[in-house]
Amino acid sequence: MAFFEQLTEATTTERQHLLSAPIIHKALAGDITLDDYVAFLEQAYHHVKHTTPLLMAVGSRLPEDKEWLRNAVAEYIEEEVGHQEWILNDIAACGYDKEIVRHSTPHPETELMVAYAYDTINRVNPIGFFGMVQVLEGTSVSIAENAADKIRATLNLPTKAFSYMYSHGSLDQEHIKFFENLMDRIDSPAEQDQIIHSAKMFYRLYGDIFRSLHSDHGIRKVA
Repeated sequence: MAFFEQLTEATTTERQHLLSAPIIHKALAGDITLDDYVAFLEQAYHHVKHTTPLLMAVGSRLPEDKEWLRNAVAEYIEEEVGHQEWILNDIAACGYDKEIVRHSTPHPETELMVAYAYDTINRVNPIGFFGMVQVLEGTSVSIAENAADKIRATLNLPTKAFSYMYSHGSLDQEHIKFFENLMDRIDSPAEQDQIIHSAKMFYRLYGDIFRSLHSDHGIRKVA
């Protein structure tokens, strides 16, 4: 069995923990409020703004024999730069003050996931970060576009309020194949175990972010 397939199979339980978050079911069922959607975007902003710094940290810490993987990280950086601004623009398109979000404090659950990512890279093994890639890109592919369609129809929002979700639905279809090919080149059992462990942790941490979402987020609508 190729490693990507092993990774997918080994994280089934944790993936279900994430996908069973009530807010995801509400979104897919069309039972969601505008405040719910903006609350999601707010926390997305607080972790997505770390994507480029995290990738840079990974690239700087990979050993010389992983130069092929460092090159792949450089491609990821090129794709991911500035996505946090897309999220802020989506928030503005919903009629909310994006600058409040820019200067707000993340939920503890969001802060913990980001901290775990930095800790894995700096203290444990930078290759563990690819567990986070598995979680975020795999989740986007599986639910992003369907959820965006349902939320947009439910709330009668313009397409420009979904640049983050729509781009990650279609874009990550290509990313996940790219990621699969990268993972299938990881042949060290210790490195494979680290990626699986990290992915399990990130599924739970990301699931906890979804469970932390609530409408009472304090973001003001623009008059």
